[in-house]
Amino acid sequence: MQEYEKAMRPEDITRLFVERSNAGDADGVAALYEKDAVLAYPPGSRTVGRDAIRDLWAQVLSGRPHFEPEEPLPTLISGDIALTSTPPGDGAGARAQVVRRQPDGSWLRLLDQPEFVGPGPR
Repeated sequence: MQEYEKAMRPEDITRLFVERSNAGDADGVAALYEKDAVLAYPPGSRTVGRDAIRDLWAQVLSGRPHFEPEEPLPTLISGDIALTSTPPGDGAGARAQVVRRQPDGSWLRLLDQPEFVGPGPR
């Protein structure tokens, strides 16, 4: 397996995701997730485990989508768990990830909610 740059700060994962996705590297994207991670995608369902996440991203990236970097919101850290998030460019909803510090000090995604759109106006 290829050796990839590790996310040494929780916020690094978003940058690495964009770089690897834009390169069409599904293996590199999957390397950002823990072995048993859960991805809330496609909308309304879940993809569980790094292998399934790799397969999903291979399918998504085959269409050669282009991702723009998003400025991260402040990261919340408690011990070896962190919550990272970014506001999408269109201003609708939010993206959020729970990441966990690994024994080597790097961080990997444990839970990934690519986009959450809250309730509309009341």
